[in-house]
Amino acid sequence: MTGRIVFLLKGYPRLSETFIAQEILALEQRGIPIEIWSLRFPTDKYRHPVHDEIKAKVTYLPEYLYQEPMRVLRAVLRCCAKRGFGRATWQWLKDLIRDPTPNRGRRFGQACVLLAEMPHDVVRLHAHFLHTPASVAYYAHLISGTPWSCSAHAKDIWTSPDWDKREKLKSLDWLVTCTASGHAHLQNLADDPQKVALVYHGLDFTRFPEPPLRVPVPGAPVEILSVGRLVPKKGYAVLLEALAELPAGHSWHLTHIGGGPLEGGLKAEALALGIADRITWLGALPQERVLAAYRTSDLFVLAAQIAADGDRDGLPNVLMEAQSQRLACITTNISGIPELIRDGETGLLVPPEDAAALSAAIGSLIDDPARRQALAEAGFTRLRGHFAMDAGIEDLERRFKKDLM
Repeated sequence: MTGRIVFLLKGYPRLSETFIAQEILALEQRGIPIEIWSLRFPTDKYRHPVHDEIKAKVTYLPEYLYQEPMRVLRAVLRCCAKRGFGRATWQWLKDLIRDPTPNRGRRFGQACVLLAEMPHDVVRLHAHFLHTPASVAYYAHLISGTPWSCSAHAKDIWTSPDWDKREKLKSLDWLVTCTASGHAHLQNLADDPQKVALVYHGLDFTRFPEPPLRVPVPGAPVEILSVGRLVPKKGYAVLLEALAELPAGHSWHLTHIGGGPLEGGLKAEALALGIADRITWLGALPQERVLAAYRTSDLFVLAAQIAADGDRDGLPNVLMEAQSQRLACITTNISGIPELIRDGETGLLVPPEDAAALSAAIGSLIDDPARRQALAEAGFTRLRGHFAMDAGIEDLERRFKKDLM
């Protein structure tokens, strides 16, 4: 094989994007030569072990163009000589008129820096997320003609304007996405629906091996775990309300893992609801500590919802992680979640933003440990049978090897 693939990411490394890191490592292990180009510098306090195993070179594009003006100027001057520069500039200006934001402005400069500095043997640009990383790949493609493709996920699908998605879908070679709902939406927008494929991330079971046997502690509270960023689409205000509505006789404790901008407000809300002493907020943690939390919990809850701006989860990896550790899951019936969890069979699904329904579901499993165990076993079995990482990696490997022959 000759050449290499550039992966364009919004930020790297990120604790919340283990599905991307596991994909890059798995592709490297199958011989795909990858370079990572990131639009932003890392901000997380920790790294996952998988990040230290990835061998790909990482290059950071100028996060804000004014911070590296000479780097950007040199890149633009080099790109001026390329055949597609005028066409790309015209397209960018049309996009800027429709989306007059600094974010849109930055993407053209970042595309020029990418083209000016990336190795000459790059055969494909692959963007993770259809919004900002895909904009950089799109403009770079228009300037240079380098083929590009994309992995679309959740926020990028549902918060990007349709005109932007249509034009990118017309320009790229192929796109993979990880939920049936996202797949159907993008196929409806594509000039050629065959460009859009459904490819689940799946889970790397070597990092989430079968858990040791749990030994119940008589009289101990039911340990509820939730893992997710403290942002509106995760529905944590609804979860707090649901927990506050549980009957006084229920013995429970919630542990939350993840950071985010709503942390202060949610802690204040828990205090106002009188449940703050039953909640432990651990913040963002590396994967090994998250795994340990799964293994010491009895129940996993994620109150996912659609945010006011349309942002929503796709198929949250944390649900697969929880099921891999034989945890019964309670979550909502939005996006790709019902593709993983079958209500009443492999977990419980409730409507989003329905605190009463969520509270009733949590209470029912606090009261019934046998049903918790049955749902956990059924979820574990279906996950192992249908959501392993290998099928998705094999699909991507085939696609990338066509460029490297």
